[in-house]
Amino acid sequence: MARNIQSLERAAAMLRLLAGGERRLGLSDVASALGLAKGTAHGILRTLQAEGFVEQDPASGRYQLGAELLRLGNSYLDVHELRARALVWTDDLARASGESVYVGVLHQSGVLIMHHVFRPDDSRQVLEVGAMQPLHSTALGKVLSAYDPVAHSQAVDAEREAFTPRTVTDLEGFESVLALTRARGWAADVEETWEGLASVAAPIHDRRRMPVGAVAVAGAVERVCGDLGEPRPALVASVRDCARAVSRDLGAGRF
Repeated sequence: MARNIQSLERAAAMLRLLAGGERRLGLSDVASALGLAKGTAHGILRTLQAEGFVEQDPASGRYQLGAELLRLGNSYLDVHELRARALVWTDDLARASGESVYVGVLHQSGVLIMHHVFRPDDSRQVLEVGAMQPLHSTALGKVLSAYDPVAHSQAVDAEREAFTPRTVTDLEGFESVLALTRARGWAADVEETWEGLASVAAPIHDRRRMPVGAVAVAGAVERVCGDLGEPRPALVASVRDCARAVSRDLGAGRF
């Protein structure tokens, strides 16, 4: 059985201590409460402070929780609210399109699949919640890169791998793809990531009109695309309607 990392356990205990009881605690208070030497407690507090998880009052020298914890907490809540708001609409989209539906968010320079609705047939399928997809080649990734400045920077700075002969890897071409995505409000991936598969995605916005994720329909090229190799207009419209519905439920209003 793997052993826990003692320094992380102590840091977690320290954060819990600061989260309860008095608003601010001094070094001696923290060390005494956790049974640590002052030097050990001070080292952990300084590390947490450097990462923004703890703040020190300049006047009293006492410690309190930092703003970074609030940011992480809000991110956690945003993701879970997004999934909760998307449940009904993505189920409807899967039934209407007959294809798999995914909701993705930006995470660690890629797209994290945080919700997946199976294609409504009897075929064997694998749940892909928790899987990562690239930013530069997938429909979900292109949408996030087009609308989220952080995703854009990460996609531009990263090495854009050619997964198939259709993958756009040069910067000028990639920026053109993002400009087209913003102009029409949706993105496509036609065999740019996986041969034989195509997807269509549209952005989801929150009450601040900020992009918080994207929804996509994905399936075999012959079902997703028409005779000219472009995504079927009715499918594009359904994906955009789903994205707008989730955005409205998140408080974004009309887009």
